[in-house]
Amino acid sequence: MADTHVHTFTSANWQTEVLSAAEPVLVDFWAPWCGPCRMLAPVIEELAREYEGRIKVGKVNVDENQDLAMQFGVMSIPTLILFKGGQPVERLVGFMPKNELKKRLDPVL
Repeated sequence: MADTHVHTFTSANWQTEVLSAAEPVLVDFWAPWCGPCRMLAPVIEELAREYEGRIKVGKVNVDENQDLAMQFGVMSIPTLILFKGGQPVERLVGFMPKNELKKRLDPVL
């Protein structure tokens, strides 16, 4: 990942990085071939920088981690899921501008 603020989550590090994280974790389920996912990538990077210290932000490539996509019922991408205490508390599907994402995330944080 080009941005050091955005983590890469996989089946191998999921338990440690997401479910056991002390802070809330925003997970972007995406794929390299997905146009809306590519449009969302810079927004995710901006959010990761803005929320640094308050929230961990990362991505799951659904092609490489199909088990995670299935486990969390990801039917279309991009799908963003916010985890708190290891539990999903907010789900956002499709491309959204940054201000809309912040409006949806801030009340949950």
